[in-house]
Amino acid sequence: MGFEFLQCGKKIRVECMQVESLIEHGTGALNEDYLLMEGNLFGVFDGATSLSSQTYENGRTGGFLASSLAGEEFRKNHGTMEELAKRANMVIRKEMAQRNVDLENKHDLWSTSAAVVRIRGELMEWAQIGDCRIVCVYENGDFDFVCQCPDQDLETLSMWKDVGQSTDEPIGVALHEQISKVRCRMNLDYGVFNGEPEAIDFLQSGKLDLSGVRNVLLFTDGLLLPNENPWEERDFSTQVDLFLQSGLKGLRDHIRSIEATDLGCRLYPRFKTHDDIAAVAISIC
Repeated sequence: MGFEFLQCGKKIRVECMQVESLIEHGTGALNEDYLLMEGNLFGVFDGATSLSSQTYENGRTGGFLASSLAGEEFRKNHGTMEELAKRANMVIRKEMAQRNVDLENKHDLWSTSAAVVRIRGELMEWAQIGDCRIVCVYENGDFDFVCQCPDQDLETLSMWKDVGQSTDEPIGVALHEQISKVRCRMNLDYGVFNGEPEAIDFLQSGKLDLSGVRNVLLFTDGLLLPNENPWEERDFSTQVDLFLQSGLKGLRDHIRSIEATDLGCRLYPRFKTHDDIAAVAISIC
């Protein structure tokens, strides 16, 4: 099975698979998302800014470094998905240790979510940790998530729905203690690559027969439709329909247009006006 890259509006065809990608900086200081497209390997990584204000060479944040390091380790594409995941997690630990990061303080740890697939013929191997999504869309229009993702921010964003209406402070200031509490539960309640050995206990992985699959979507949470009531289940059918109608760019434009009506992040609770986006859409012939 081959593929066709869509880059700068031009398609480069290699047999029978078409790939559209998107990497976009949000409203943070750096784009902490990372996009991986290497041969038959595709992935998205969502770095989380350390609660510490520490930055490193060239002003890079821990979230930027975590997503980049993990992505580059997967890019080597040597070994099982589980082996790649273990190496990605450990290279983050190694690089933190070299910069004297306190490995016992979760606030200081660099961390990233990830979703990666490797396609070999009609078989897709996959690995996922954190809140990056992998969705399969079938020829009949149905769709499934390859695995369920944690929703560690549900409580925080639900609180922000109430608190945000009565303060001028941004969410990071108004709910600092709550955000700190959630961050301290990394690899206890939910998983991320952050150098802790326990991260691998939260890794989800497997293999999937691609028979009947029309599209495989991987994306970070910047490509989620804004949700007015965080405690309610998301309607992903609308998201999939928008993608099928207008591709990743059209879906991105729709999301950004909604976010632009709520610059303070209070109607649609979220951490920043526009989050970073990394996404891959694989269309299978």
